[in-house]
Amino acid sequence: MGNPTAFLTVARKEAGYRPIHDRIHDYGEVEQTLNSSDRRLQASRCMDCGVPFCHWACPLGNKPPEWNDAVYKDDWELAYQLLTSTNDFPEFTGRICPGLCEKACVLNLMEHEPTTNREDEAAIIEHAFEENFVHPHVIHRNGHKVLVVGAGPAGLTAATRLNQAGFEVTVIDANEKAGGLLRFGIPNFKLNKAIIDRRMALLEQEGIHFEYGKRIDVNQLPEGFDAYVVATGTPTARDLKIPGRELKGIYFALDMLAQQNRVLEGMEFAKDERVTAHGKDVLVIGGGDTGSDCIGTAHRQGAKSVTQIEIMPKPPVGPDDPNNPWPNWPRTLKTTSSHEEGCVRRWNINSLEFIGRNGKLTGVKVQEITWEPNPAGGRPLMKPTKEPEVIKADMVLLAMGFLKPTQPEFAKNVFVAGDAANGATLVVRAMASGKKAAMDIAKMFQCE
Repeated sequence: MGNPTAFLTVARKEAGYRPIHDRIHDYGEVEQTLNSSDRRLQASRCMDCGVPFCHWACPLGNKPPEWNDAVYKDDWELAYQLLTSTNDFPEFTGRICPGLCEKACVLNLMEHEPTTNREDEAAIIEHAFEENFVHPHVIHRNGHKVLVVGAGPAGLTAATRLNQAGFEVTVIDANEKAGGLLRFGIPNFKLNKAIIDRRMALLEQEGIHFEYGKRIDVNQLPEGFDAYVVATGTPTARDLKIPGRELKGIYFALDMLAQQNRVLEGMEFAKDERVTAHGKDVLVIGGGDTGSDCIGTAHRQGAKSVTQIEIMPKPPVGPDDPNNPWPNWPRTLKTTSSHEEGCVRRWNINSLEFIGRNGKLTGVKVQEITWEPNPAGGRPLMKPTKEPEVIKADMVLLAMGFLKPTQPEFAKNVFVAGDAANGATLVVRAMASGKKAAMDIAKMFQCE
């Protein structure tokens, strides 16, 4: 390592977010960047670990010590080459990955100040584009054709890996543009869609053929291909079927998030089709990242108030989680940029009934609960602790996750990847699954 003692003298420094009073009025990315000098200092903090757990923790097998060292030595092109040897889209993961490698960092385990791997990753790829290090690969075709169904993180990763291995790749997606959850689920204030468009232009230059607005029945895959990758994601959101579900004003989270992203792309919707929080008391049901995205979007749409409820207990305030110690992921309280913008957060809240008047939602009857061990084992038992109450709301956003899809029994030349195979998970894990599907196909045709 260039400076093996930097971790002792250089403190962790994050780029941070734009000021709330500034960012709340637009959909620009909230995260700021460090200057090159500070970024190099942060990269220098990466130690010459005997066992670099970051390698193990990253689903893609990224190697932060190697590319952090290159950044510290001001060799950004080498850093780019090292980073993209394992990660095809660091401009995505560098913005939205929760940083599994950072939780595994030895500095995190010892001092709770891990290296800024995620931010370093984003800086490397942006520097690479600025300095024209990024060029289309020259492809030598091997004579085999592959169809990828779904242009989300898993599908795009499989497609680019297969294309670089010489396969002629066609990607078909039901939406009007590529990206899947990246484009239609994650808000622009976390991932500007111009970042996706920049990468898509590169993939098209490399010869991948994209077809949009086409739905494929995976039970009847089209002929003419030697292999197939099914990467259709998890299309079915988990519903909350309690009394009053038919009232107007109750939406799935992606109804709002996807539509808002389309509006920012210039698409127009009729007034009665528009899912907007403007002037409304908003209740978000679900405490995960999707719920957080709804909070930030609701603020930017002009919500009167935003409340988020979660049926599970409040996680411990970090940095450690005594119930889920290393090497497991610490399930500690997460406060996102959206939470910082203003939100009432409540835990151990069970939803009982949607309440309305004249067919429109006016509130949700809820009840505080606690979880007790089940004497028979298995799932804990839910017990009420207080009398029911009503949370005022004229808009409810259901952000309770997605149902794992059931796939048919496919032929040996069909590979399922990403959320379609594993259920809803992290973008980086979906990318790793797409990478594995591409490797398996290349192995099948001995084109590794």
